[in-house]
Amino acid sequence: MLYITQTALELGFLYALVAMALFLSYRILDIADLTTDGCFVLGAAVSVTLAASGHPLLAIPSAMLAGMAAGFVTAFLQTKLGVPSILAGIVTNMGLYTVNLMVMGWSANVSLLKSETIFTLFKNTGIGGAWNEAILAGFITIFMGTLLILFLGTRLGLSIRATGDNMDMVRASSINPAFTITVGLCIANAMTALSGAMVGQYQNAADINGGTGIVVIGLACLIIGETLLGRRTIIKGAIAAIIGSAIYRLIYAIVLYTKIMPVQGLRLITAVIVALAIAFPTIKNWILFEKRKAAARKGGN
Repeated sequence: MLYITQTALELGFLYALVAMALFLSYRILDIADLTTDGCFVLGAAVSVTLAASGHPLLAIPSAMLAGMAAGFVTAFLQTKLGVPSILAGIVTNMGLYTVNLMVMGWSANVSLLKSETIFTLFKNTGIGGAWNEAILAGFITIFMGTLLILFLGTRLGLSIRATGDNMDMVRASSINPAFTITVGLCIANAMTALSGAMVGQYQNAADINGGTGIVVIGLACLIIGETLLGRRTIIKGAIAAIIGSAIYRLIYAIVLYTKIMPVQGLRLITAVIVALAIAFPTIKNWILFEKRKAAARKGGN
């Protein structure tokens, strides 16, 4: 059970970056960015390809730059060409399939067998013992979450938040919403690519279909965390992404361990978790309403 908890914690930290990216694009900017699936694979492809060439450390910032480029394309389609946000993400995601194949040398997958990764390099330092992967993943995720919180408190960050709240007000304040949307999507996709880069080196492989459903998983993690902590502040939102991701991965691991459902049915588990998490406030309000009706009936009698 300890091994399951450790693995769930490691993967929870790694995928929490996707949840934080969706927190920025979906919650802050109010944009349903469907670039996520392809951008995650892009990060993994760049990272694993460079790590296989002997540059595991350089692979991380390179993957983030590639993710920023993907975010820029989506923002350009949306802000300059007038393509609806959802369709812009779909178009970019479709194009990234071919780009990812090109990065991986036209192969559907790339392996890192016997190659150094950031995890093996950190393990060689002797820090953390058996928990070295969890410590490294946790440090990077918490560090990026802290940077995101600090950034959203700056003048540019406040402008991005205002763009998501009321774009007309932002225009009236002489702030260019096209610029703030572009910056926001670039940062969000850089974080998604970072998650893919770390997962690729963690699993020692990158697969062209490795990003399928990542946007749904990221939303599940974010919504689970927000259900527990709420989403009134930026700090709570970032923490919710991390906690929600860890809880989601723990549920995932328990389902696999107990064999309640076969591996093929885990997508259904994800869908159910997302649906329940989204519907939780409605269900809660309905229960409270029924309790008040029952109390009113007793009082009337």
